[in-house]
Amino acid sequence: MGAPRHYLPATEREVSEMLEKIGARSIDGLFSDIPEELKLKKRLALPEALSEPELVAELESISAANRADAVCFAGGGIYDHYVPAAVDHMLLRSEFYTAYTPYQPEISQGTLTAIFQYQTMICELTGMDQANASMYDAATASAEAAIMCASQTGRKRVVMTKATNPRYRDVVRTYGAPRGFEIVEVPYDPKTGQTDEAKLAEAAKGAACVIAQNPNYFGVIEDMPALSQAAHLDGGFFVAVVNPVSLAVLEAPRNYGADIAVGEGQSMGNGMNYGGPLLGFMAATSQLIRRMPGRLVGQTVDNRGQRAFVLTLQTREQHIRRENATSNICSNEGLCALAATIHLSLLGPAGLRKVAEASMWKAHYLAKAISERTEYKLRFSGPFFNEFAIQGKGCVKELRERLLEEGILGGIPLSAAYPELKHNSLWAVTELRTKKQMDKLVSLLEVNY
Repeated sequence: MGAPRHYLPATEREVSEMLEKIGARSIDGLFSDIPEELKLKKRLALPEALSEPELVAELESISAANRADAVCFAGGGIYDHYVPAAVDHMLLRSEFYTAYTPYQPEISQGTLTAIFQYQTMICELTGMDQANASMYDAATASAEAAIMCASQTGRKRVVMTKATNPRYRDVVRTYGAPRGFEIVEVPYDPKTGQTDEAKLAEAAKGAACVIAQNPNYFGVIEDMPALSQAAHLDGGFFVAVVNPVSLAVLEAPRNYGADIAVGEGQSMGNGMNYGGPLLGFMAATSQLIRRMPGRLVGQTVDNRGQRAFVLTLQTREQHIRRENATSNICSNEGLCALAATIHLSLLGPAGLRKVAEASMWKAHYLAKAISERTEYKLRFSGPFFNEFAIQGKGCVKELRERLLEEGILGGIPLSAAYPELKHNSLWAVTELRTKKQMDKLVSLLEVNY
C-alpha cells in the first residue's frame, strides 16, 4: 500500500477499513483486471516533494521562459483583443466560478439565465433562429455541424474549402472518419485567395454540406452568397465558419442563406490563454434544432406566472437519448460563454462595431505600409478584414525568431499547412495594436527581408 499513501489523503487505517468494506484484500486487488504486462513495475521517476514556497518558485521559473510581453501580430483563429477588467471581476464571483453544469436546471436559474442571454446574443450576431449552450472550440463546432448535416440528409459527402482553417479541417476529418464521411476539399484561387466557386459547385453535388470560412484562413473575405447558392443547388446545407467580431461589419450568415453558423468565440471576452480554453459557438435554423449537439436553454413561465429558464433540449448521451444521442460532447464551455456574454453586454452593438472597424482599418494601414516600404508583398488580392498574408524570400521561422528578440510575435508561417505557400506568413491586427507598434514592425521588416 506504499504508493497510494503519497497521493491520497487517507491513513493506513482508513485504507484498511475501505478495503474491508468493499471486500478487497489489497489496493493492488482493485486493479486485478488489468493484465500484468500492462502494469508499470517500477516507481514513477518523480522528484521529491516540495514545500509550497519551493513549488511556487519552481513554477515561476518555468513560466519565466514564456514571452507574455511580446506585441502580438499572430492570429490564425486566436486574437489579441482587449478584455475589460469587469469581465474577470464578474467571472470570479463564486456563484459563476464554482458552478459546473445545470444537472438540476430548476435550481440553476442564474446559470440558465446567463446561458439564455449568451444564446440570444449569438443569434443576434448570426441572424440564426437558435444557438446551443456552447461548444469546445470552432474546430469541434465545425465537425459537429458536418455531423448534423449528414444526419439530416442521409449523405456522407462533406465539402470543405481549402481556405478554411487547417486545424478545423483536420478535426472534421477526425470526426468524420469513423462515420465513413467522404471529405472533399475545394481549392482556392492562387491570386485572390478566395475559393474557386466553379469547382465548389461541382464538388457540392450530392454533398451533405459545404463548409466555408469567412473571412477565410488567409483573412480574405469570401463571396458567401455565391458559395451558399452552390451548396444548396443539390439539396445540401451550407455551414458558415465566421469570426464573431467581423459580424459587426460583415453580413450575418443567415442573410446569405447559411443553415448553420459556427465559429471561435475566444475574441469575445476571453484571453488567448496560451491557446486555450477556447469557446466554440453554434447557431442554426429551426429546421435543424433537433440535430444540434449539447443543450439549449429556453424561457418559460412557472406555476406562479413568473419568468423561468429550463433546459429545453438535452440531446447528449448522458440524458435520455443514450446511444441515439446527437453527440457525445460531455461539457459546455460555460465560463468562457459567460465571459463572452459579459463582454458583449459591456460593448453593445456600437462598441463591437468600433472594435471591428478599428481592427480592420489598422490592418489595412499595416498592409499598405508593408507593401510600400518593404520588399514584402501582399500574397492575395482579395479583400480582407483584419488579417492578411505577406510573401517574402527568406525563412519565415527565422524572421519570427529575429522579431521575437525585438519583442514582437510575428506572423504565422503558412507552409506547414500549405506547402505551396513557402516564404508566406499570416499577420493579424486588432484594436490593441498602435501606430507606434506597427511602424516599428515595418522598420524591422525593412532590414530583415
